[in-house]
Amino acid sequence: MGSTQFGNFHDFCRDSTLPICNLFNEGFPKSHELNGYGGCALRGISLSGDRHLTNLGSILLCAVAILVSLYLLWMSERKEAAVGRREMQLFLIGFIIVELCEIFTVGGFPLNDKARIGFTGVHIAAIVATLWILLMNAFVGFQMLDDGTPLSVGLILFSALVFFLGTGYIALDTGFSWTGHFDGSLDAPNRNIGLYVLYQLAPLIFLVGYFALETLLVLRILGERKPMLYLACAALLFIIGQIFQYVASTHICQGTDGKVNGALFETLFTLLSVVMVWVFWSSITEDEWPMPVPGSAYP
Repeated sequence: MGSTQFGNFHDFCRDSTLPICNLFNEGFPKSHELNGYGGCALRGISLSGDRHLTNLGSILLCAVAILVSLYLLWMSERKEAAVGRREMQLFLIGFIIVELCEIFTVGGFPLNDKARIGFTGVHIAAIVATLWILLMNAFVGFQMLDDGTPLSVGLILFSALVFFLGTGYIALDTGFSWTGHFDGSLDAPNRNIGLYVLYQLAPLIFLVGYFALETLLVLRILGERKPMLYLACAALLFIIGQIFQYVASTHICQGTDGKVNGALFETLFTLLSVVMVWVFWSSITEDEWPMPVPGSAYP
């Protein structure tokens, strides 16, 4: 694997604003003209002491995302008879934690290096755990366990905690060099197989699994079509956000002379995607859908 790009973060960090880039040595550049990876740097707003608030737009959108998520939490609480209400609330709480961390990791809020590494570890771990919870929400719809029970919620929380602690440990050990095991990833090409699998691949698998299972639930079991519009919108909005992050970010940064990059739009479209996921969930729980009779074939 030494001759492949698998596991390498350097090019991603050069062209994008990913939280994981804060863990490596290049994540703390000495110049405001280029980021530490040789790409376009966000300069943002100059502060005292040669500090910069580099991504004010993302910070403001993260604040909006937190407020919107709190509103959706409240709306979910009102849907007392909805299937998977508690499980959806767990997902929203996870998303709130992600957005709170993003203020300090991607938003460029002035922090010392160690504090930023700490927030980054929590951020990355929260992303993986939250998307795992989203995948578990898809299984809840099949009613293999009674939703909202201590068993259902407890299993989801425990399994998410495993992902959170495992991912968080690797991220923090990388950034703080506790054991030195990941020190080889601190410099270019920043190869870290463990974080690559957990941060890049696992969330993708969780998302594909969620959309596949929900599609099966809606089309095969519920026999409906309208909820698929909301689900498709959620997927499309998320994909657009990732295009802004991984493809368009560097071009936006260069075109605006470092004033803004794709991270701003990624935050916006991710928020819109989460809202559509909630709308989708609400749409399949607001009515009495026909469910298969035990022992019968699916319609």
